[in-house]
Amino acid sequence: MRLSRLITTGIVMFCLATGGALAEADKAAKQAEIHKATQAALEKFYKAKPALKGEVAKAPGYAVFTTYGLSFVIGGAGGKGMVHDAKTKKDTFMEMAQASAGLQAGIAENETLIVFKNTKALEQFVEKGWEYTGGGAASAGVAGKSAGAGSAESVPGGTSYYTLTKNGLQAGGALAGTKFWKDKELN
Repeated sequence: MRLSRLITTGIVMFCLATGGALAEADKAAKQAEIHKATQAALEKFYKAKPALKGEVAKAPGYAVFTTYGLSFVIGGAGGKGMVHDAKTKKDTFMEMAQASAGLQAGIAENETLIVFKNTKALEQFVEKGWEYTGGGAASAGVAGKSAGAGSAESVPGGTSYYTLTKNGLQAGGALAGTKFWKDKELN
């Protein structure tokens, strides 16, 4: 009886230890995937608008997100990305969600670049993450190639916001609320 308890306890401890190691490997793989997507997105932004490379290089930090969304009068989108602090070289992995309402229709995969113009804006974004937007646009993308150079808008709080449509089609105008927050699993 004691031997079976000892064996059972040993098996449970082994499973917990290997489960933790597997979770760490999965976490590292997900982080690497986001790093790779971030670098690919940055290259697309630089190709579409070469001046962005200098803007990002001078900035205290930037964020890149890949989002997936669907809209028809009301809409929603979600995605993942990361914020890079140029001073500390620290990456913070984040998630985002967006809800919108207006004269809009489409389905798309977008890449978003947020360039922080000061450290305070970067820190507030990572800690608070809220952003409210509204506007109109038409965009299209197929097989990872975007039509046009992407949209840009200056958002209060010392940031510039750029979007490229990777795949899909969107058109219209809407009021939108967007929430960005730290990814508890990847940080």
